[in-house]
Amino acid sequence: MRYEGSVTSTKLKVTGIELFSAGDFLGGNDTEELTLLDAHRGIYKKVVLQDNKIKGILLYGDTSIGPWLFEHLREENDVSSQRDYLLFGETHLGDSGHAGANQAARLPDTAEICGCNGVNKGQIVQAIREGLFTLEEVRKCTKASASCGSCTGLVEQLLIGTLGGIYDGSARKKALCACTDYSHQEVRDAIHKQRLLSVRETFCSLGWRNPGGCATCRPAVNYYVRTAWPAEALDDPSARFINERAHANIQKDGTYSVVPRIYGGVTTPTELKRIAEVAERHAVPMVKFTGGQRLDLLGIPKEKLPQIWAELDMPSGYAYGKALRTVKSCVGKEFCRFGVQDSTQLAIDLEKNLERMWAPHKVKLAASGCPRNCAESTIKDVGVIGVDSGWEIYVGGNGGMKVRAADLLAKVKTGAEVIEITKAFLQMYREDAQYLERTAPWVERVGMERIKAEVIDKLERRRELAERLDFAIAQEKDPWAEAISGRLDIHAAPLRRVSAGGV
Repeated sequence: MRYEGSVTSTKLKVTGIELFSAGDFLGGNDTEELTLLDAHRGIYKKVVLQDNKIKGILLYGDTSIGPWLFEHLREENDVSSQRDYLLFGETHLGDSGHAGANQAARLPDTAEICGCNGVNKGQIVQAIREGLFTLEEVRKCTKASASCGSCTGLVEQLLIGTLGGIYDGSARKKALCACTDYSHQEVRDAIHKQRLLSVRETFCSLGWRNPGGCATCRPAVNYYVRTAWPAEALDDPSARFINERAHANIQKDGTYSVVPRIYGGVTTPTELKRIAEVAERHAVPMVKFTGGQRLDLLGIPKEKLPQIWAELDMPSGYAYGKALRTVKSCVGKEFCRFGVQDSTQLAIDLEKNLERMWAPHKVKLAASGCPRNCAESTIKDVGVIGVDSGWEIYVGGNGGMKVRAADLLAKVKTGAEVIEITKAFLQMYREDAQYLERTAPWVERVGMERIKAEVIDKLERRRELAERLDFAIAQEKDPWAEAISGRLDIHAAPLRRVSAGGV
């Protein structure tokens, strides 16, 4: 049997944009098109037919009928009897939430629900019948809805249709992990109220089921303790991920990469020469420019890291940590004929003000010198764009697996205002977000209205947040310098077993 290809569909995973396509949606002379346009609501639907069978689908603004249409396309069903309501569907499925759960049950077991992980309806329903009761349990067992999340509505409909009245999606409280019933916020509140200064104290005080915690809760609690009490908390290196223990990015062959700090992507001939000499002296297998405008030395054995750091004599770029990574910049008005603001200097100022900042997740910034946005500021955690009157500040962007365009937070006149507002926003994120939650989902969860109220409208609150971030950063030392001086042992093995009472 010869493989003749597969029929595939695509759903654009960009927050705020609904787009679904499948098959040959352009059509041709031997096809006919059914279209619907609602310009006021921003909805466009197009189905291409040939011999009473669907050959192509294009949906914008409302993709709820995508799975139903795609099933007809893939099965090559005769849809002549359904022609009058093809563009409206049997009901609103998927993205519309819980409405139409009974009709969701009509999808065949072969219907693909989660395109990211290739999970069909039959697999999900079978797993639910075998003893799953929550969305989180379905995600853990089947991986459906565990990646981009765009199929969450369909998965919840299958839970409703299979469990009936047993399922209550609104009543669940998400625990930090299986070691406790406390949520992330409840743990943070307890750390503040009880002045808990270590992972061990927290586990003991809150009655952790597993006295030593697990790989999920130990890094999270360690971060929460250090954020709450930056000058007094007892950091537990064994609770950190391997990259943060070694202060370098581990690679798949067990070697490490070293990324020194290069402020705003601007370097000097002396720095370049030093990096080149170190790479040549140690026969570094690869030297590569990163996406954040820095040089990465890859393939370094762990035992050679302190020596490499010493010879580079540059600060850590924190490319390995849940911390500030880079502040990407364009050349700005100093060289670019379109530039209206000095984005290069602002990027350097931001990076120097924020380096050594730990966060719930990695943080990336960018500064563009004009609205052409060459530094891609609108897909960063914080992005700044120069305009004639000053600067526009955007927050909550993400250019990773799930792309999200950043939201406009404020328009200001000076770089000093940019720095203060950025600090306040990041400190609010540090104090409020769950561990491993990027700014993009955090912004969506708390809402821009609340963020603007705290960071923009209340000047005193903004300054308090910025000052708290300055204080927290002041407690941090450069880990490479600490390792070189012998005050930090990067070779210490993480604790594998822990005694009763914690780590």
